[in-house]
Amino acid sequence: MGKPEKVNWYELPQYYDLAFREETPREIRFLQAAFERYSRVPVRTVLEPACGSGRLVRQLAAAGFRVVGFDLSHRALAYCARRLKRRGLQATLFRADMRQFALREKVDAAYNTFDSFRHLLTEADALSHLRCVGESLRPGGLYILGLHLFPPDASEECIERWSARHGGTKVTCTLRVLKMNLRKRREWLRIVLRVERKGVVKRFFDEFALRTYSARQMSRLLKQADMFELCDVFDFWYEIDRPLKLHDGLADVVLVLRRR
Repeated sequence: MGKPEKVNWYELPQYYDLAFREETPREIRFLQAAFERYSRVPVRTVLEPACGSGRLVRQLAAAGFRVVGFDLSHRALAYCARRLKRRGLQATLFRADMRQFALREKVDAAYNTFDSFRHLLTEADALSHLRCVGESLRPGGLYILGLHLFPPDASEECIERWSARHGGTKVTCTLRVLKMNLRKRREWLRIVLRVERKGVVKRFFDEFALRTYSARQMSRLLKQADMFELCDVFDFWYEIDRPLKLHDGLADVVLVLRRR
């Protein structure tokens, strides 16, 4: 088998969508429960920064929400638009950068559930994003933010592998930590996609850096942004009745933030 082809894996929205489709129902249930429990305004309009392939956009639109989503990838946005049209659904989609964006009308809630936030590699970019989200929210509205943290005893070597299948297509993802520098707040990752369809196998790979956070560093950033109160903390099991405390032993968090 030949070497995998170098790609930006966010430019393969059909495979990205399939890779995470099993997570979607649990995330949607959690988002709706959190909207109901923590928002001080009725949640009718929601925003997803870095919406990618739109797997959550589609499900929330199907649940009756007015959804606004943006991404940097033209291909991902086009894929999302096609899937919405196929299902007879509507959402507002546009191209923008997480670091600097503005909406014409404020929304009731926003969400970013799975590490896209860590693509913001500097403190200034992360602060700019949080403030843009804050300016986009009605007072009392929510920002639900999910990301991996790095406890002090976290291993710097990690490999994850998972597969997903739909119809005649099977996608296997292998995610490997190439290196980490906690002093510089950087983690470098390599992901390999093996795609099998009708007996034909294709392989792709991508490499990218993410910013690292400990619980203490995340708390400090939220204090600097000074636009949100932290309502509760969960992990990636999304158990709405089992909130946690934000501390340095956590490896992944879903923060329920409320706009002041």
